[in-house]
Amino acid sequence: MARIVSVAALLTIFVLGLAFRGASEGQCSRTPKDITITQKAEGIGEGGKPKWSVTISNPCLCTVLELTVTCNGFDPAAQKIDPSVLAKQGDVCLVNNGDPIHVNESVSFTYEMDASFPFAVSDGQIGCS
Repeated sequence: MARIVSVAALLTIFVLGLAFRGASEGQCSRTPKDITITQKAEGIGEGGKPKWSVTISNPCLCTVLELTVTCNGFDPAAQKIDPSVLAKQGDVCLVNNGDPIHVNESVSFTYEMDASFPFAVSDGQIGCS
């Protein structure tokens, strides 16, 4: 009987741990829209325009793949952004070469423009195990 109680206690601790982990890392809806995009000004760039730093982060427990962001009117190549980080594909840009972005991982790049560009998550695939 003591062994059954111990297993039940361990199972309860495990489940509570998962609930706490989910709450601390973000309860996500399991859609790519949970990905966060933050931008901040980094002074003036070499071209004399404001330099912007962009961080695309995954705060969720699930991995996101094939993430795209809106970028109609933005040219990553002209901004000298590594195409494995951000590559134009029509009106959207593929992030991280489509490779997985795991929990608490991020992808970052900088660009120069008079004002920050309004990047937004367009699409992606969610992989949970």
